[in-house]
Amino acid sequence: MIYRPIIGTLGYILSKDRTKTLLIHRNSRKDDIHLNKYNGLGGKMHQDEDVVSCLRREIREEAGIECEEILLRGTINWTGFGPNSEDWLGFIFRIDTFSGTPFAKSSEGDLSWHPVSQLDVLPMWEGDKFFLHLVFDDDRRIFYGHMPYKDGHPVSWNYVRI
Repeated sequence: MIYRPIIGTLGYILSKDRTKTLLIHRNSRKDDIHLNKYNGLGGKMHQDEDVVSCLRREIREEAGIECEEILLRGTINWTGFGPNSEDWLGFIFRIDTFSGTPFAKSSEGDLSWHPVSQLDVLPMWEGDKFFLHLVFDDDRRIFYGHMPYKDGHPVSWNYVRI
């Protein structure tokens, strides 16, 4: 069987004091599979883009800011994730510096800053809580993860760092 995942980006933007991250509360579209969840910013890569161009475009569209210092923190192979059990290959970034002032709202939902130390109390995808600490820690190595989903829930999680 040929593996043809949807390729996407997910970015976590740090505040200037590095204690908060900008999240989107996906509360605008009733047909959104992310409805009422908090998430980083990003989306599907277009065929004429590389992953960094995709990340920059998505964040510009969703938050109105320009990414300056971008760090690849990891990749995750989410098999069976989408509404029709699609496979996703996600590139996870941390944006340490940006220019502009973020929107308060986008077509996807409300944007707001949240303390990195308290992300685990927000309603988000169950699997996000397995990898978010890897996005914000001080280990400079990139993580490479696999998180298969079934019926909207992660079945397992494993990763390596190199």
